[in-house]
Amino acid sequence: MTDWLLKGLNEQAGQHQGPHAEGGERPHSWWKVMCLTGVDYFSTLGYQPGIAALAAGVLSPIATLVLVLVTLLGALPVYRRVAADSPHGEGSIAMLVKLLSFWKGKLFVLVLLGFAATDFIITITLSAADATAHIDENPFWPSSLRGHEVLVTLVLVALLGAVFLKGFTEAIGIAVGLVGVYLALNVVVVGQGLFQVVTHPSAVADWGTALTTQHGDPLMMIAIALLVFPKLALGLSGFETGVAVMPHVTGDLPGRIRGTKNLLTTAAVIMSVFLITSSVVTTVLIPQEQFEPGGEANGRALAFLAHENLGTAFGTVYDLSTIAILWFAGASAMAGLLNLVPRYLPRFGMAPSWARAVRPMVLVFTLTAFLITIIFKADVDAQGGAYATGVLVLITSAATAVTLSAHHRGQRGRTWAFGAIALVFAYTTVANVVERPDGVKIAACFIAGILLISLLSRLYRAFELRVTRIGTDETTEDFLREFGRRRIRLIANEPDRRDAHEYSDKIAQIIADNDLVDDRDILFVEVTVTDASDFETELNVRGELLHHRYRVLTMESSSVPSALAAVLLHIRDRTGRRPHIYFEWTEGNPAANFIRYLIFGQGEVAPVTREMIRQAEPDRNRRPHIHVG
Repeated sequence: MTDWLLKGLNEQAGQHQGPHAEGGERPHSWWKVMCLTGVDYFSTLGYQPGIAALAAGVLSPIATLVLVLVTLLGALPVYRRVAADSPHGEGSIAMLVKLLSFWKGKLFVLVLLGFAATDFIITITLSAADATAHIDENPFWPSSLRGHEVLVTLVLVALLGAVFLKGFTEAIGIAVGLVGVYLALNVVVVGQGLFQVVTHPSAVADWGTALTTQHGDPLMMIAIALLVFPKLALGLSGFETGVAVMPHVTGDLPGRIRGTKNLLTTAAVIMSVFLITSSVVTTVLIPQEQFEPGGEANGRALAFLAHENLGTAFGTVYDLSTIAILWFAGASAMAGLLNLVPRYLPRFGMAPSWARAVRPMVLVFTLTAFLITIIFKADVDAQGGAYATGVLVLITSAATAVTLSAHHRGQRGRTWAFGAIALVFAYTTVANVVERPDGVKIAACFIAGILLISLLSRLYRAFELRVTRIGTDETTEDFLREFGRRRIRLIANEPDRRDAHEYSDKIAQIIADNDLVDDRDILFVEVTVTDASDFETELNVRGELLHHRYRVLTMESSSVPSALAAVLLHIRDRTGRRPHIYFEWTEGNPAANFIRYLIFGQGEVAPVTREMIRQAEPDRNRRPHIHVG
């Protein structure tokens, strides 16, 4: 069972596993990859018109037009820039991480991951809940099974998890088929609806009368549409997923960037056309009371029209297509989680090493989706706030990232333009949080959970050897060849002035502390701490001959004990001899020094180095010798 669960586990730094991250996968044309992200983006047609009508009433087409303008003039330019600046699928989070270092950068990533988890997990649960709504309202669905929305939704989420547990290798092919069928059926439903609108001017007149009666002033209409726009933010989903799947677009790096820009533009244009036309036909042709909770069009406006205007048989086919794409929208979100979480948390030491394997994470995310489904009782409307919060925070962070990127490059015009877009999304995010605070509450739960798990994981993995690769220069190799024929003695030294007195005094102190008889075969080793918040690092060892007699190995690392333990094991393997290393006892309180090690990468160096070697080498007779005087 362990072998099956951990299949594909990759412990190398900077690499991660996931259904869209395994090496050797064949790249695809950009329009095929567009369908992979489109199962999330296009599937919002299943519930977006109903949510817009419920939020804006007769103003739904105007509010939807605002959404389309924000999409084409705001989100699309932002993510085209993200695609150019982050072409390897890292997305906007990676762009912001580059601007921050040390622990504040890690904490910032954890917070953004909390919002991303909110977005993706709620995508799974909300889409499954809306698929359940389509199942429940279909006339062929047995009446005895109605009223069990939570159970049906849990079954759909479990089936999604089962797909990933078995293996998710044909995602793009399935997505192309689902998106093609779904969009074709929507063309029929929306086209027939537009035909009815054109041929029944009385329906348009009734809508116009209601519009002028409720909102006589055109400026007031626009103002109200702007105010309700945050409630329509679900129609902006899919952009973050669009840049996450960039590595699967065929071509070299410039070709991949061009393909991804085509992907984002085409998806945004298609969705914009459907959003406006579907909003018009649903608002004009469906009575307002049908959008209310309990109404037949609640959460399924286009499906309502399919049944009403095209018959039960076509409506059932439309329902099946909608159910399939809504269910598979969760697959897109699950893929995003499996690509995002292993990219950061295990590398930061903030998740167990098994978090790089697909199947354990699938179980974690599926169980989390179960919990969210039960808490929200599989209610689409109840989850809208949390979903919109996650989407808007990610888009706001992307807009901020590209604004800072343009500023750093001295592009003043683009800086102002992207800054204005960032302000629009910041306003939208704040307005959504004020209107529906449940979204930020659930995001806060995700953030708190990630922070707690990250802290516990970092403590649990505190003594894990973190060096992924060791590189040595020619001078270091000469030292090892020379010392490999004799006893190898290393002195751990914290570099200060690096003059002759520092090294001679250090040798004298070590000889006195450890009752050595001579100073032959001495090799100094010095570690400079870079970013102590990093967990996994590569080690480049450089050899120096200082003051014509002192041989010194220098390196940079996020942790002094980890670097020393890795070097000792490397020397043992390289020379076939067990080296000796000599330390001083660290002055001060041991507990305080341990905290210093956790935060700053130094402190109780000798005991921690010894513990890392003990965990890395189970055979006591092969461990390097640790001396502390």
